[in-house]
Amino acid sequence: MENADLEVLSHLADWVEAGKKSWLCTVVKTWGSSPRPVGSLLCCNVDGEVVGSLSGGCIEEDLLERLHEGKLAKVKPELLIYGATEEEVERFQLPCGGQLHVVIEPFVDDTNLASLKVIRARLGERKCVERKVDLGSGEFEVSEVDRFRHLQFAGGFEDLETDGKELLQTYGPRFQLFIIGAVNVSQYLAQMAQMLDYHVLVCDPREEMIEQWSVEGVQLVNDMPDDAVKAYADDSATAIVALTHDPRIDDMGLMEALKTDAFFVGAIGSTRTSAKRRERLRVLDLTDAEIDRLHGPVGLSIGSKTPAEIAIAILAQLTELRSKVAV
Repeated sequence: MENADLEVLSHLADWVEAGKKSWLCTVVKTWGSSPRPVGSLLCCNVDGEVVGSLSGGCIEEDLLERLHEGKLAKVKPELLIYGATEEEVERFQLPCGGQLHVVIEPFVDDTNLASLKVIRARLGERKCVERKVDLGSGEFEVSEVDRFRHLQFAGGFEDLETDGKELLQTYGPRFQLFIIGAVNVSQYLAQMAQMLDYHVLVCDPREEMIEQWSVEGVQLVNDMPDDAVKAYADDSATAIVALTHDPRIDDMGLMEALKTDAFFVGAIGSTRTSAKRRERLRVLDLTDAEIDRLHGPVGLSIGSKTPAEIAIAILAQLTELRSKVAV
């Protein structure tokens, strides 16, 4: 699975390059409960192809019908509000009186193709990019940025702002989970993490363990974990978890992981095992500040025993921390 934004914008670029009239739809505001967050994207084209989601339901059907009938965003962006009346709330099954404000941008030629390709390239490299749209003319410009321009709210972050005249949105790397060890718990963790839209990498220097891996959609790395961490996991949108129970493998990965910008570094094991691990890491010349970053035992304390329960505990802890991360 790709970054959801990358998937949408890649398809949009392909359609524009092929000469197909297309539209990009962005959720710019919500009121009350809404099925998808601000910043969610959907693109579609004149042939009826659709990538992405705004609500996962009837809104998409209504929107596509209006676009194909030529009732919306013919040559310039247009704002569409769903849920403005009680009748619409019931018709579109929006929860708790919710509203969705959607900006629809038409792409009628290849004027912005070069900019779309810049966005695609930046996201493919796990880098951030910002797009500023003139909602009157539809013209937009793209800037390469180092991080999200976040607006902080209620313990989390938005990556989009609009004043009705301009739309400013930052696209960035999808969260990824780097797992050290192709073990039983890793299978459950990888499968569940993909459901939460993580890009999952599993690293194990043991070739036989990699060969036995059965979960699809995971990037497998048959390399020493310290080298692999440096190559794949040094950014603030990454969580690193060591699961082998083998200090010869886990400690090598953790030695490098604790020096990275990863927002989370954790390792499986009991309280006693975790204490011994910290002592070993001190011998490897890590500072106290670096070692203090380690979450060990990893996962929320929910009484987990089975591999599936341990995976749930780890993902619960990541979910708790992820909403506070400014990448």
